[in-house]
Amino acid sequence: MDYVSALLPPVVMAAFFIGLIVVIVKSQGGPNKAKEDAVVDAALARAEAARQADGSSS
Repeated sequence: MDYVSALLPPVVMAAFFIGLIVVIVKSQGGPNKAKEDAVVDAALARAEAARQADGSSS
């Protein structure tokens, strides 16, 4: 019976990890993708504008 108690935690963690990956994959895209992309693009534009305003360039 020791082998069951030894294998249970890794099996449970693997099941939760697989579930997490499935949720992440399913949440990609969808109806909010354009809105999420716009938010990221706006944040990147603000960061670029702030960097240019400081006079630094890469």
